[in-house]
Amino acid sequence: MRILIANDDGLDALGIQTLARFLQQEYDTLVVAPDRNQSASSNALTLSRPIQPVQVSANQYRVDGTPSDCVNLVLAGMIDGDVDLVVSGINHGANLGDDVIYSGTVAAAMEARHLGRPALAVSLVGKQHFDTAAKVVMQLLKEASTLNLPAGILLNVNVPDLPYDELKGIQVTHLGHRHQAQAPIPAQHPRGLPSFWIGALSEANDGSEGTDFHAIANGYVSITPIHTDMTCYEAKPPLEKWTDTLSL
Repeated sequence: MRILIANDDGLDALGIQTLARFLQQEYDTLVVAPDRNQSASSNALTLSRPIQPVQVSANQYRVDGTPSDCVNLVLAGMIDGDVDLVVSGINHGANLGDDVIYSGTVAAAMEARHLGRPALAVSLVGKQHFDTAAKVVMQLLKEASTLNLPAGILLNVNVPDLPYDELKGIQVTHLGHRHQAQAPIPAQHPRGLPSFWIGALSEANDGSEGTDFHAIANGYVSITPIHTDMTCYEAKPPLEKWTDTLSL
């Protein structure tokens, strides 16, 4: 099996290089990642200019674009042949609940699913035990042939920042919710222009049992199946009742 490894933290990030080091022991790997940190780039594709992949070693490329650009180039056949599976990560920090809307890590996996490849997005909820997250991925891939998912599903995997032997197990979860993000922070500009840092994420608002937040807080790996159909089916009946009263 040939695996594409991508991320949003950039090619030189510890997370992606740790993942590559583990996976290349058992799989044919290709690493294609942004040339700089692209965190929170979501599903953006670069449409305003050409993008340029640069080979930096036998199986690693850096791209002056987004995580989705990286996956798109590979699966379109522009970089080094075809792949069977895409693993995005290991992200430096959580992708829990609402984070998936913004996450470039999840977006790279989503681009793979759009283009017909199975995909995992993997995040370490911390910045220390990247080996733990890599070992979790290795374990998941060993059993991947027995998994039968509907088309268009990607797996969002979050791993507690613990030594591997301290993990409690794996839980299949649904997305929780965070409180509203913190307010932007004013920043000083040398020419006096209005400038701000976007505010940091807030803590969980819904971290109840069954959510990804709850699993992580209790020492479990969280796996959440995600798809791109954002339709709220529960809202359709009242909406249809309302529109039936309208005349155009």
